[in-house]
Amino acid sequence: MKTPVNAILKSAILASVLGTAVSHAGDPVTTTTTTTAPIEEEDFFSGTLSLDLNSHFVSYGQDVWGDGNDLEGGTFNPALELTWGLPANFSLILGTWWDVNGKVPSSIGGKLQEIDVWAGVGYKWGDLSITGLYQNWIYASGNEQIVDIKFAYDCFLSPSLVIHNRVDPGASGGSNGTVLVAGISHSIDAGPLTFSFPLNVAFFLDDDFHSGSVDDGLGYGSLGVNATLPLTFLGDKRGEWNLHGGFTYYLTDSDVVGNTRSGRPDNDFLTANIGIGCAF
Repeated sequence: MKTPVNAILKSAILASVLGTAVSHAGDPVTTTTTTTAPIEEEDFFSGTLSLDLNSHFVSYGQDVWGDGNDLEGGTFNPALELTWGLPANFSLILGTWWDVNGKVPSSIGGKLQEIDVWAGVGYKWGDLSITGLYQNWIYASGNEQIVDIKFAYDCFLSPSLVIHNRVDPGASGGSNGTVLVAGISHSIDAGPLTFSFPLNVAFFLDDDFHSGSVDDGLGYGSLGVNATLPLTFLGDKRGEWNLHGGFTYYLTDSDVVGNTRSGRPDNDFLTANIGIGCAF
């Protein structure tokens, strides 16, 4: 969902080679010391924290809370992801995402509507990254389970493909199935600000994935504009902080995604986001 949701604990190895002392009869003892430069290793641990306020909660094209084109009454979504480096370019990933709002009575407690947790493994081969995640989405006294596989290539337009597999529908009201989400994104710098323009298109392989779905095929497309401002005045001893926000417009097919068919007001709608992030 989030992606979807990236700081540093540094380690260094200091090596020194001490020369030997050589003595001859009648000669003074001399000692020579040679010290090598520190050898820096890549960071083996990193993480990202985000504290975001979103106007909508959109899950694979479906407007979960039925906000439509209303940008008021948002939801608070904190998220944390941790990554540990492993040998041979592998990494271990753990994360969580929360949905906090008062739109409906909570089955968890207070205003906490949903808790998502995930664990998985990443692999990097040159500019290609492959990530596999098992996710557990806990809400409405149910437990939706997901297996995601993501391919991302670090180049111009940053193409990506997510293979989203629901293996247990939990309280979603839909059925098990697969969604393919293809995306590209381009970023530009304008002074201290970085603007990004992500574009995503989703194809549903099953006709009953969401509640209200009656068809498969092209389910939605989204186009966003986001801005990120580094908070450099905070320094970097406790991570690299930023202020970010933006807008995303969704075009959805109600037969595939089930928005208006399941009582939600709009097939096509604008969403907004603002938040504080930290990479460490």
